[in-house]
Amino acid sequence: MAFEFGMFRLDQRGRVLTLAGREVALQPLVFDLLVHLVRNLERVVSKDELLDTLWPDVTVTENSLQRAVSILRSVLREGGMEQALRNFPSKGYRFTVEVETEATDRSQPEVRSPLAGAGDDADRAVAQQRWHDAVAIYERRGRDGDAVPSGKDLDNWGMALQCLGRQPNAIAVLVRAVSAYAKEGDVDQAAHCAVSLSMLHFERNEGAIAKGWLSRAQGLIADAPASKAAGRVLWMQSRFAGGEGDMQGAIDLADAAHNFGVRSGEVASEALGLMYRGFYRMSLGDTKGGLDDQDHASALALSNSLDPVTGGTLYCNILWACRSFGDWARANQWTLGYKQFCSDSGMEFSGPCQLHRAEVLGVRGSLKDGLAHVTEAIAYLSDEAPWSVGDAHRVLGDIHAAIGNVDEARAAYDKCFAMGWDAEPGYAMQLLELGDAEGAYVSLERSLIGHSWWTLQRQGVLLAHLALVAAHCGRTERARMLIDELAGQSERWPMPSIRALTNEATARLARDRGDANGALRHLQLARQLWTSVESRTNAARLRLDIAHMQVDLGDRNGATVEVNAALVAAAELQSDSLKRKARIIQQRLGGGQDQSNFR
Repeated sequence: MAFEFGMFRLDQRGRVLTLAGREVALQPLVFDLLVHLVRNLERVVSKDELLDTLWPDVTVTENSLQRAVSILRSVLREGGMEQALRNFPSKGYRFTVEVETEATDRSQPEVRSPLAGAGDDADRAVAQQRWHDAVAIYERRGRDGDAVPSGKDLDNWGMALQCLGRQPNAIAVLVRAVSAYAKEGDVDQAAHCAVSLSMLHFERNEGAIAKGWLSRAQGLIADAPASKAAGRVLWMQSRFAGGEGDMQGAIDLADAAHNFGVRSGEVASEALGLMYRGFYRMSLGDTKGGLDDQDHASALALSNSLDPVTGGTLYCNILWACRSFGDWARANQWTLGYKQFCSDSGMEFSGPCQLHRAEVLGVRGSLKDGLAHVTEAIAYLSDEAPWSVGDAHRVLGDIHAAIGNVDEARAAYDKCFAMGWDAEPGYAMQLLELGDAEGAYVSLERSLIGHSWWTLQRQGVLLAHLALVAAHCGRTERARMLIDELAGQSERWPMPSIRALTNEATARLARDRGDANGALRHLQLARQLWTSVESRTNAARLRLDIAHMQVDLGDRNGATVEVNAALVAAAELQSDSLKRKARIIQQRLGGGQDQSNFR
């Protein structure tokens, strides 16, 4: 049986989904979810029914179903049909589009699920990166009372769970793996699992437990300094140092992890050490050196068969660095690269990287898509990385602000602050938009206090926004000093996004002193810089600022061109805020007297 909807064709018997004739890679469990929903079009399918159908005789949380739905919705989004999969709160899900049914060639043998045969082997499932199958086999063995699993079995089980985004479940399995390996006398692998536990607890903001497992790893290899796990121990120590604000110590430890990996041939330690050394170097101002380190680490990861968990850690870190330093074009490239990596390795798109993707979409793609991504990410992060939920609300606020949802943006920023995170620069930009330039200035100044890793890595972006706000609230000397500081350290802050903001600030200063043509030149340069990093939201915003000034200068044709271009972007971005601003300028072009001020 085959089903057609939109540009999709679902061949149930052949287990193939195509989009406009192109096969779409789909994990077996997600494929089964789509089939079950399509075959039950006439009703809402309960969550309990889906859990029983997709995970028969296996106990999983509702988060697993939410992940499968999220992946399926992302696939449908490629064909413009993400709205076909509707969520009915407290009831379940329903596929709500017209589906055409056709018969398939019955002469072809039925393709059976990998678990249909009784003798499927867990090792083979792991080798083939069929993580759902591997987990199901291990869990079934445990229920059937099989022999005590080996350290390797438990290790593989824990990795499979992590690949499926089930970190809390992985913790319990890896604890058993440490004990099993230790009993078998394999202290190297026991220490490796202990470092994995340290990392998982670190991501869950459980610092004391994370340090305890790191100490356990150090104790296991105390008499074996050449152990391959030693590199991972050094890498994890560097993460603790960075989290505590000791950036130079973090660099030294990451460098030691890298050097250990080079000496021992342990590529994972070499790549992890390089990646994090690069991140900390960028935080301390050595942007070029940091970027070189991260690019080198990425090349190592791509040219070697690293396990999916390590590969995911590397990808996720480079995405974090890109978005923190305002390098949006690079962030988009790596986000797409990570998405392909997840598809190739059968991994779920993790909560943190779902968050990264949401922020990228908010800057250069569809704002409504970004809103959907960040909302889904918040649901996952509570299990995977609860420490970053506050950051997710910052991104949520930025996207709501770009759409024009003022109240929703403010609520998200308030939630971010309440969770101990800094909602800047988005919060300050919203205050500026609402006419409170002084409040925006004070808030940005406050965000620059301290030397935490979070402040250091975003310092250039924060200073550039502070320059813009200072120019708007009449602090001319402060704005000029910040512009000169950023321009004078171009090697430290070479990102086009920072240069775009300083040009916006310069334009405002020129405008205030009556140099309209000079202000227009700087605005046009800022718009070009935003375009160069594919920041469509900011480029469209600048087009409207340019059009506003062109009306003042009598260049009605130029203003019309800019407004029309901005309207095209606003429609694609789904930004109500940009549409409202464009209509104001159209009123002026039509003879209206609205003199609304633009940033």
